[in-house]
Parts: sequence; structure tokens; C-alpha cells
Amino acid sequence: MQVPAPFQYQKAASVQHALTLLAQYGTESMVLAGGHSLLPMMKLRLAHPEALIDINGLTELSRIRLDGTLRIGALVRHAELLSSTLAGSILPILHDAERVIADPIVRNRGTIGGSLCQADPSEDLSAVFAALRADLVACGPSGTRTIPARSFFTGPYQTALSHGELLTEIQVPVGSLSAYVKVDRRAGDWAVGAAGAVLSLVDGEIAEVGIGLTALGASRFVAAEAEDFLRGGVASDERFVEAGRIAAAHCSPTADQRGPVAYKRHLAGELTTRALRLAARRAV
Repeated sequence: MQVPAPFQYQKAASVQHALTLLAQYGTESMVLAGGHSLLPMMKLRLAHPEALIDINGLTELSRIRLDGTLRIGALVRHAELLSSTLAGSILPILHDAERVIADPIVRNRGTIGGSLCQADPSEDLSAVFAALRADLVACGPSGTRTIPARSFFTGPYQTALSHGELLTEIQVPVGSLSAYVKVDRRAGDWAVGAAGAVLSLVDGEIAEVGIGLTALGASRFVAAEAEDFLRGGVASDERFVEAGRIAAAHCSPTADQRGPVAYKRHLAGELTTRALRLAARRAV
């Protein structure tokens, strides 16, 4: 039998109440949102918080709206982001990724903020928001601060959030072309490898670019060297292929049950090129 260790349960009535509860229980407390990662870990006793702070009632964190940037509440469910015409029309990369995340059961319950805070190296949205250069808004005892997505992920399962802080919103720049492509062993599985591309084109040249890699050993989920190569040049297929080669050369995948290093490095190059091609095609 797999059962969690005993714990206290508290349901937050507001963001401020959640922060108060986190301060009250200290480092032995954890936040419960969708629970698809946390609860299995608790059953296996890999996580054993003394208190769970349930934030599912905080409807103010469940909104998607356009206000200069696309603003996605941390409690927005995967299924809600996938069904959002606003999000999908402005940034197709979001729907590309959400279609291949897990299965309907997980998407109906799992949250965007929870996925990001888990910081799993195989998590799709971490690479997506890194490619988009999103900002993550965190509230804590000292107030509110904004953390660039590229600084949020500090290592496998590690983020820049301090204990006592709560991720409340993701703010995403709009106006770019984007795409996400993924290879997995079966539908809804963790990625063997995946790539997201974001392009800002001016007269056929790449004014800005973002490339995110999932499960391929890219530092902070970003293929920075490939971005540097593309920025300021023409958006051509030859350059997309070379960017893929650069991304593959600079990532550090690890061998596991999903494939050896050489295969994953090949995927890094091929998927980077495919994502860039798809993003560029969406200009027409």
C-alpha cells in the first residue's frame, strides 16, 4: 500500500491567506494545486510535508487575459489553456504543447503554475515559456517580484522561488511567430525530446528568436548559441538547419530508457529545425 505520511490540510481563501499559511507552517509546508506530481511523490514518501496549503479555491489565479501581454494565471488548467481561443490564436506554441501534454485526465486537473514549479527537465511548458521569454510573477512576504522564465529554472526540480513565495501569474510577450514539436514513445508520454521556436521577423530578417529544448539537457531549457546564430540574419531554411546543428552541439542530453545520447542529440538538431520551419510558415 502506498499512502502518504500524516499531514495537516489547510485551504487558502485568498493569496494573502495562502502566504500567511506558508509562513505559519514554514519550510515543512507545500502548496497543493493540481497535485498530479505532488500526490504521487507523497504516496511514495519522496515528499512528506507537514502541511498542505490548498490553493484551488483562488479563482483570481484562474484567468487568461490580454493586457499588453498575455497573462495566464498560475491556476489555469492545461485543458483551459488548450481550449482558449485567445491564447491559441496569439501564440500557437501554447496549443502545440498542450495537445501533447499527458492525457485529458491530467490536463483537466493539472495547472500551468504547478508544471512550472515542478521544474521537471522533461516538462514541456518550461521550454515553451523559456522560448517565449515570459515573466513569472511571484508573491511573498516581501511583496511581488517578477522573475524571467530563463532565470526561474535553476536546475532539475529547482526554481528561483523562495519558500513562502507563491507563483501567481505568467506574463507572455505577444506578436511573434511560434511552434512546438515533440517526439515521445506514446501519446501523452514524457518527451524523448522536444523543441519550441519563437520568431520575430522584420522584412524577412530575424529581429529576435527564442529556442526552448525539452528533455535534451539544454541549460535552463534554452539553446542560446543557436539563438545567437540566427539573430539578425535572414529566415532561411539553410540557417534553420545550421541552427539545429548548433543546438545539438551545445546541449547535454543523458542516456535513459527513452534513448541514448547520440539519438537525443540528433533529435535536438532535427526538432529545432522543424520548430523553426513551422514557426516561419505561420507568417503566411
